[in-house]
Amino acid sequence: MMRQYELVERIQRYNPNCDENLLNRAYVYAMQKHGLQKRASGDPYFSHPLEVAAILTDLKVDDATIVIALLHDTIEDTDATRQDIDQKFGVEIGQLVEGLTKLKKLDLVSKRTAQAENLRKLLLAIAEDLRVLLVKLADRLHNMRTLHFAPEHKWARIAEETMEIYAPLAGRMGMQDMRDELEHLAFKTLHPDAFAAIQTRLDELQEKNQTLIADIETELSETLSKRGITAEVSGRRKQPYSIFRKMISKQVGFEQLSDIYGFRVIVDDVDTCYRALGVVHQLWRTVPGRFKDYISTPKQNGYQSLHTTVVGPHRQRVELQFRTMEMHQVAEYGIAAHTLYKDKVGEGGQLPKISEETEVYAWLRQTVEALAEGSSPEEFLENTKLELFQDQVFCFTPKGLLIALPRGATPIDFAYAVHTNVGNTCVGCKINGRIMPLVTELKNGDEVEIIRSKAQVPPPTWETIAVTGKARAAIRRATREATRKQYAALGRQVLETVFVREGRELSDALLEQALPRLSQPSVPDLLAAVGRSEVPSADVLKAAFPDYREERSTRQGRGHTEEGWYSFAARAGVMFRGDTDQLTDLGLPIRSIAADLPVRFAPDGGAVPGDRIVGILTEGEGITIYPIQSPALVAFDDKPELWLDVRWDVDADDPIRFPVQISIQSINAPGSLARIAQAISDTDGNIDNIRMARRTPDFHEIVVDLEVWDLKHLISIINQIRILSNVSKVERVNG
Repeated sequence: MMRQYELVERIQRYNPNCDENLLNRAYVYAMQKHGLQKRASGDPYFSHPLEVAAILTDLKVDDATIVIALLHDTIEDTDATRQDIDQKFGVEIGQLVEGLTKLKKLDLVSKRTAQAENLRKLLLAIAEDLRVLLVKLADRLHNMRTLHFAPEHKWARIAEETMEIYAPLAGRMGMQDMRDELEHLAFKTLHPDAFAAIQTRLDELQEKNQTLIADIETELSETLSKRGITAEVSGRRKQPYSIFRKMISKQVGFEQLSDIYGFRVIVDDVDTCYRALGVVHQLWRTVPGRFKDYISTPKQNGYQSLHTTVVGPHRQRVELQFRTMEMHQVAEYGIAAHTLYKDKVGEGGQLPKISEETEVYAWLRQTVEALAEGSSPEEFLENTKLELFQDQVFCFTPKGLLIALPRGATPIDFAYAVHTNVGNTCVGCKINGRIMPLVTELKNGDEVEIIRSKAQVPPPTWETIAVTGKARAAIRRATREATRKQYAALGRQVLETVFVREGRELSDALLEQALPRLSQPSVPDLLAAVGRSEVPSADVLKAAFPDYREERSTRQGRGHTEEGWYSFAARAGVMFRGDTDQLTDLGLPIRSIAADLPVRFAPDGGAVPGDRIVGILTEGEGITIYPIQSPALVAFDDKPELWLDVRWDVDADDPIRFPVQISIQSINAPGSLARIAQAISDTDGNIDNIRMARRTPDFHEIVVDLEVWDLKHLISIINQIRILSNVSKVERVNG
């Protein structure tokens, strides 16, 4: 275990002016508090926070971060208190230690929810102070290094969380070395057979090309030196997980991989980066399409380098990266390379917030903004993991603004990345000057122009096309708002009908006065609640007119009471249903197919259970239900605000028949109609009406209005008619 003076010496190597007294006090305090506690390995528990601190010294962090690392388990695992830490080390360090403790104290129902909530809390804590992330990543790295001491049944869960959350998060923050080691350890745990197989192949390749790395380093250094370029050249072999990921993503075998070896060329300045690149391209043949300039266009995490792939000695493809020492520090250590907090300890001021930093942290700021927009923990976890794992493409607006997006992003993602209002009003796009579909996958360097319309409402299906969390969340919000407006429109129509029936006058002012009695925040919310059948119209009448007395009535129709009418089996969004009395009061007997009711089937065939259906809000008519394939829907293509998502709600204990039309082309011969009617009867169909649509000397076209149980029943009838020798064609109208 590292001694007290050894820790201080490690810090003094990169920070000679460190606060030795503060570090010593934190070391002694943590050691005393953890006392005789043991880890699963049998080592003193204090060895864990000490190793976490040691990992952070490799990142050359400030004194306060080391102190937080030493203390990060004291509140959770010892009798230390927040007040005690505040008194001994300051309020700010106390806040950070307590924040790290709270990340672990979650008692949620499901593992997925717990993981999502942990990530939310972690990112919110990072937004307050980036040192939380540094300590959390170092903590996870040491836990992964010692995972074999933990109970075996926990290995997979911890490794999976590391691979899905912590390693990509380290990469997003530019800490590539830490990401590589986290992925290496997690991959070894999750896929031991694949790890062993790839490691064996790498060892065989190493044996075959023993001098390859040394040869390239020597030749490259000498060539650059002859051109007057001073450079530090280092080579490496890629890690098993990096190779595994490429084999999976590109669907290739080990032998087909071309860049197992990589080299870094570190020079003095940016100009020399480009000069060195030119020398290498003259020395070795380049591989087309493998040059990337991340200096002029940095990655979102601040990474900058020139990348190229060449065919080097031994006819082996190798990847080269050219960068300055400053770029190298950022590439290796990410946020830890930025001395954000130097000389901050002891000043008593507020620590810098994430919002005050550079565009390196734009992704994190956007993610934290998404937290405030109220998506569920599970949705947030899904969307954040999508963005963590994605490589990036860089596109431009017509004015030259650079937009970084995950690979696989579409113009929809681009529009929402520019601004939420741009995404919500997007109706089309031009990519590099050409009109292209909104589902087009964007590529590096594309110039994207978004075509907008104020009348546009983003359709819900966009959520399946978008790949960024920001776009998906915005689409869901817009969809919810559009649905709310639809329900509010329906609710207003219901209330107008009921108020007129009762001889009352409906006004927003009247509804405003009734809001407190109905526990609704606003008139639109009240109307939407009525539209969703959450607030009965009778309750609105009573709230608006305290002297109102309800009078019940029973309508008759087709020889049945009104209860017998309620057989309509579609529901829009939240189901419009309640007891019969409520439906009578609403004037909205949604289980009926009577034409004068607010919810009705479309003419000419309607729909039957089993059909995919949509509802259309029609002024003065309520909701009209159409099968999704109905040609009549074309008339509403430019009116997305009228569309409602609806679904069937058939009562299996009380089955009813639904109307549908079929068209039959039959031979003009005696008995043809009788055979058709018999076939329908044999399959339990009920004929409501028959008419001749067209007559010729040879054929008749007959339209039959049927009543069937569902789509399966209808198909059975059609098949039974189709096999008749006198029938040449049978099809469903609007089908």
